[in-house]
Amino acid sequence: MAFGDYLAEYNPKVHGPYDPARYYGKADVPFGQVKLGELGAWFGRRNKTPSAIAGAFSRVWWRWNHKYVQPKRAGIAPFLQLTAAAMTFFYAINYGKMRHHRRYKYH
Repeated sequence: MAFGDYLAEYNPKVHGPYDPARYYGKADVPFGQVKLGELGAWFGRRNKTPSAIAGAFSRVWWRWNHKYVQPKRAGIAPFLQLTAAAMTFFYAINYGKMRHHRRYKYH
């Protein structure tokens, strides 16, 4: 598989048009239906290679994009979500500087 090719599991005769938000691999039990005793085995069945992790992030991006950005009447939700994500990110990277001022008394 080269850069820009379809996934090996994708078959246009079976799956129809390609959707970047869909996982074309073997179906497994959804995370919400996994019992605590089966959690280790469920994580063991996951593909943990860098390309698989990048593919998972790509699917998350496309699902979010299809749901909030690309609808015909998209609202303000994607802008508010990006703003909240940026605020959380910048708070996390500046936390080390801010925690020193936690108990600082200005008088």
